[in-house]
Amino acid sequence: MSTTHKKEVSRVIRASVIGATIEWYDFFLYGVIAGLVFNKLYFPSDDAFIGTMLAYTTFAIGFVARPLGGVIFGHIGDRVSRKGALIATLVLMGSSTVAIGLIPSYDSIGVWAPILLLLCRILQGIGLGGEWGGAVLMAYEYAPKEKRGLYASWPQVGLALGLCLASGVVAILTAVLSPEDFYVWGWRVAFLLSALLVFLGLYIRVAIKESPEFEKLKASNAENKQPFISMIKQYPGNIIRGMGARYIDGVLFNIFGVFSISYLSNDLNMDRTTALTGVLIASFIMCFSIPLFGALSDKVGRTKTYFWGSIITGFSAVPALYFMTAHSDSTLIVWLSIIIPFGILYASVYGPEAALFCELFDTDVRYTGISFVYQFSGIFASGITPMIATALLHANDGQPWYVASYVVFAGLVSAYSAWSIKRSKQQQAKMPTPVLHSRYS
Repeated sequence: MSTTHKKEVSRVIRASVIGATIEWYDFFLYGVIAGLVFNKLYFPSDDAFIGTMLAYTTFAIGFVARPLGGVIFGHIGDRVSRKGALIATLVLMGSSTVAIGLIPSYDSIGVWAPILLLLCRILQGIGLGGEWGGAVLMAYEYAPKEKRGLYASWPQVGLALGLCLASGVVAILTAVLSPEDFYVWGWRVAFLLSALLVFLGLYIRVAIKESPEFEKLKASNAENKQPFISMIKQYPGNIIRGMGARYIDGVLFNIFGVFSISYLSNDLNMDRTTALTGVLIASFIMCFSIPLFGALSDKVGRTKTYFWGSIITGFSAVPALYFMTAHSDSTLIVWLSIIIPFGILYASVYGPEAALFCELFDTDVRYTGISFVYQFSGIFASGITPMIATALLHANDGQPWYVASYVVFAGLVSAYSAWSIKRSKQQQAKMPTPVLHSRYS
């Protein structure tokens, strides 16, 4: 690799990580605030359970909108420009987040408050729907083939940094403000800060170039005119396998990154700042564990890492939720119950996931393919998880064992899907003309 190319790769990685950080900050800030403020400010109800469920419903709507964003920006990225799609997603995501911080309460404008909140959430989902695929794709397509697991995992760190930033900002605000000030105006500051982050992201992204693989595709006039249709026709099996593999990622993240904050503060009466700090620490550790497992997948194989990671991560929810519930009076034990499954074990699937999905599709439909797999599966894997967890907790009289069982189930589904991806590749290797040219092991 030449010095010039190394510099370009480094620039692309930085742009992908910083851009992804901003996007995830925007998206998960909503998730953190939903169960703390929105359930009361925009969905007033005499029943706290109903208010929380309504707030999490708008959280889920963002995930429903993400596949639409994946198709729209995937089409742009596969036909016109990977870079142009990434810039557009950043602007859309940031502007909708700032708008959320400006929406008046239900008491001020009535039903228009939840309607505007829902609209902004949809725009957030569309923006992130195109962002994730483009960010990991640029890193993957610039990387040397033997290091694609590591390189593609760097944009994944943006998720950890974004959650770390979102949790950190909210933790600081809740620590320095009174509960009343935070509820009335403090939470809005976190959303308005997105404007500064967007300007930073745009400054960095404008300087990067198109990926080498896409430039070759355009130079030979081989762009796919209908990438979504081609994806559906040529890769139906890989779409299903990829969505199944994604299951444990979405479930575990939202159990420990979103639901746990509401559970600890509302059901176990733990101080809100303490609960947020636990997620913050786990997110910081994840910044190091994600590339570690991405690199491991380059050494031992993508599907092997993902298979065992899915099983271990899924079953980790059982002891984690037990200790979290039984020792809610111990800050250290609660933090460890979040840090171990979320900060360390979760990275064993999220680290190699980007390269795993990229290898399911060829260049001409790759942006559309990985975006659709990741975002469409996110509806059931991520978007409805806080609602499911809240309902399971309610059905189990406040005990978390139904929730833990659900996480285990998700881990088994993802493990089977990873095994199926490996088996599919082995079968295709025996065919005279393989459909996929990627490496699985």
